Amino acid sequence: MANEPIIEALGLTKRFTVKGKTVEAVTDLTFQVARGELVAFLGPNGAGKSTSLRMLTTLIPPTSGTAKVVGFDILSRPADVRARIGYVGQLTSGSFSQRARDELLSQGAFYGMSKAAARTRADELIESLDLAGFATRPVQQLSGGQKRRLDIALGLMHAPPLLFLDEPSTGLDPQSRANLWQHILELRRSHGTTVFLTTHYLEEADRYAERVMVMDRGRVIADDTAARLKAELAGDVLTFGFGSETDAAAAVPVVQGLAGREVVREAAGLTVTASAGDALLPAAVRALDAAGLTVRTATGVPPTLDDVFLALTGRTLREAGEGQSEETEEDQDAGRPASTDDAAVLTTGVER
Repeated sequence: MANEPIIEALGLTKRFTVKGKTVEAVTDLTFQVARGELVAFLGPNGAGKSTSLRMLTTLIPPTSGTAKVVGFDILSRPADVRARIGYVGQLTSGSFSQRARDELLSQGAFYGMSKAAARTRADELIESLDLAGFATRPVQQLSGGQKRRLDIALGLMHAPPLLFLDEPSTGLDPQSRANLWQHILELRRSHGTTVFLTTHYLEEADRYAERVMVMDRGRVIADDTAARLKAELAGDVLTFGFGSETDAAAAVPVVQGLAGREVVREAAGLTVTASAGDALLPAAVRALDAAGLTVRTATGVPPTLDDVFLALTGRTLREAGEGQSEETEEDQDAGRPASTDDAAVLTTGVER
């Protein structure tokens, strides 16, 4: 079991009927996640990310294909899957009128924990997630960052080996986002929890995830480390400035020979996109100096994951997601209000 993938999806496909038309939200989703990995699932609105998470967490059945999550089939053993995963959806999970600590105790009861075990676990999470300052306050009085930390605690109450996070930091200010990530990383470090998350904040995926999966139009179009994706599909943007257009023109073959890429000249400046730009930039400056060409300015801008998406699709993530709302259409088709708290459904089996 220790060497078995914690997530193993094979050909997962989901179709919906929206306004009389069949829409394939996810197509042939096939991948594995090893125990202990932190995987970021990226893509624009409407790409199929939330649909994929809902299938993997047994909230909706696939149209075709199958998957094992924590060793159990999502179709034949959904209760076993739910008992061993944590899920933090995009909506706040807590009952607004109940105190934060009582919410944790109720969550423990939903998972069949004894009162003593639930109290012990709640105290552990309150300490590790820094909830002590507001544990006795009603959920409705908490700030956005405090509510998200409570959501994480609720998802971890039964100590699951696998935690699904759907846009965990959306709507938080930068400081709250940073604090939330500190808690996620500390919990992963101390407990070895596998984390599978979706996020629109590409810098989060770039900084924290060991592996990045990129989805577009229902299909996974890239799957690797952020560093390799950027190096292979994007590259650093290097710019050089010269004292005259004549010098810039003379510099084109020098830079192009080193970069092996097409160089764009505009007036007295050059631009080239190349891999390993941090090493190429000083080498190019030295070569240009040796050729008698004085470089007045030189800059290097490293690639982002949005550059990767642009290279793969010809669109940025923002452009790809404009006007699309994956969740609304799917919830309408499934007969569920868009505001349904998926985390509560997973825990209790009912919508609240």
